[in-house]
Amino acid sequence: MTRQAGADACAGEEPELYLASASPRRRQLLEQIGIRFALLPVNVPEVVATGESAESYVLRVALDKARTGWHCRQRRLERPVLGADTEVVLDGQVMGKPADEPDAMAMLARLSGRSHQVLSAVAVVDGARERRILVRSVVSFRSTTERERRAYCRSGEPLGKAGGYAVQGAAATFICRLEGSFSAVMGLPLFETAELLGKFNIHVFK
Repeated sequence: MTRQAGADACAGEEPELYLASASPRRRQLLEQIGIRFALLPVNVPEVVATGESAESYVLRVALDKARTGWHCRQRRLERPVLGADTEVVLDGQVMGKPADEPDAMAMLARLSGRSHQVLSAVAVVDGARERRILVRSVVSFRSTTERERRAYCRSGEPLGKAGGYAVQGAAATFICRLEGSFSAVMGLPLFETAELLGKFNIHVFK
């Protein structure tokens, strides 16, 4: 089942959910579990506030996306809105997304031979109801060479990715261990998301 941006899950079927995200990976993951959704791309500032912990930051951004999406519905159907945020955290610092290839190179060099956290937050808003979850995973990189990192960056894959890599792409060859949720590292923790949606009467297995 494929979907164009802004289109409903299946022609002629009403969406069960709005997705406040432009991420193709989150679309893919929701499709994977058969959730019918419509897109509500939102523009939410993603800046860590002074003194804000990484955990508080990802939870706040996910909720901000869901709340913004809820207010952007205008006259659309009354359906819950899902927002999410996934961040790579090293030494307590949110790494964000690389601005360019040199930035991606620097990020990958920092991750080389080390373990880091991936925090993935999901928020669902339905009028007065708001629910959030946070999933922590630990990803370990083997030591990588500058040549490997440069070849990977030239593929273009790191741009737009938290920490400068995509777990589902060629960077999988850098990862020697993953503790937690693969789908969370990809952008949406499916087990926890399915449980959360169940509280809004949206079920994977109907």
